[in-house]
Amino acid sequence: MSVELIERRRAAIRKHVFLLCPNNSGSTFLSKAIGTSPAVWSLAREGQHTFGYAGPSTIASPWPLIWYADEESTAYFRDHPEFDWERTKRAWYLQASAENDTAPVFMTKSPPFLLIADKLMANFASTSFLFMVRNPYAAMEGVLRRPRRTGDAGAGPDLPRIAAQHFVNCLRQQKANIAAYGDNSIAFTYEELCASPEKIAARIADLVPELAGIDLTQKLSVKQAYDEPLRNMNEQQIGRLTAEQIKVANEIFCPNADILSHFDYDLIE
Repeated sequence: MSVELIERRRAAIRKHVFLLCPNNSGSTFLSKAIGTSPAVWSLAREGQHTFGYAGPSTIASPWPLIWYADEESTAYFRDHPEFDWERTKRAWYLQASAENDTAPVFMTKSPPFLLIADKLMANFASTSFLFMVRNPYAAMEGVLRRPRRTGDAGAGPDLPRIAAQHFVNCLRQQKANIAAYGDNSIAFTYEELCASPEKIAARIADLVPELAGIDLTQKLSVKQAYDEPLRNMNEQQIGRLTAEQIKVANEIFCPNADILSHFDYDLIE
């Protein structure tokens, strides 16, 4: 029965949409909001955390939130030997949910997928990307605030520097993604999404007409921590950073001011 179900869904799905965004940057709200569209098949969890996904997962790694900080972690998520996209499709299609069995769009997200847009494009039909970034100071604060587990590669006093390098690398990769897949994508910032959700919804619908009518102003529960409409939380998150954390982060951000500026982000003195 599951094989028949997978094949019915495979036949119904005509487009694949991947939200590629660094972690701690607002992608959970956006993906949940898009998932409320009657045209969308979506997953209860990130694609990388869905049972049966054949590839590297942040949960099973030493780099749950800093997976792009160095060559070792990057290779783990970009060149992992266990990638099996046919097996992954079966797992995703079987566990996806939609309002009706004829929904034409499959959508998912996983932060490390930012590293493998080429693999997604090569293995999924009619692929579109939503590229989003966020102020790296605010995103970094989310990493620093999360309790570390034993064995995390970033545990310890050097985490602000490691996290800053991670987000600089994410911004540079996102710039490259946007340049490479401009015909199959739209790009925007978390700040633009918060300020003009109707405008971003319209741009998404321009890219994928089946998603016309999505509501990015709705109240949604996110990570069991928020149950509210999307709002820009940068000020309060950056306000929680200590002067020392900012100083250490700036040892990375200052020499990379060009990529922050590319996305209209300023250095904090």
